[in-house]
Amino acid sequence: MNYSEFTVTTQEVPGEISLCLTITGCPIHCKGCHSPYLWKPGSGQPLTDRLYHELLERYKGQASCVLFMGGEWHPIELAHKLEQAKSMGYNTCLYTGKDKLDSQITRQLTWVKYGPWKSEKGGLDSPDTNQRFIKVATNELLNHLFIKK
Repeated sequence: MNYSEFTVTTQEVPGEISLCLTITGCPIHCKGCHSPYLWKPGSGQPLTDRLYHELLERYKGQASCVLFMGGEWHPIELAHKLEQAKSMGYNTCLYTGKDKLDSQITRQLTWVKYGPWKSEKGGLDSPDTNQRFIKVATNELLNHLFIKK
């Protein structure tokens, strides 16, 4: 599993300070994707267990969530990394363009954003979006948290 970017964000998961890892090799190829450079398999840098563990340790007590932007095309590795984050006390989230995930991934998630990008529908901040932000344990739809009043 390779990643292109690592950032700390407060925007993607409401109420959380998230360590955000953008994974490369996306096979979904949404029309209008803002990051088509992420489509190329093998691009970016390897997200080694050592590097990942160092990130989790460095931000422990400061960040509250680990967020993967993609990576579901590596189900075993992604599930393992999510499990590691949970074992260190982090909440977990995945942004996916898919509408369904492998259960080994879902079991490790606190939240998931489902659905491909459709420019005519907008993102999570649009009342017309096709995307869904879900609390996994309860299957509660939380899109309303992204709508600006």
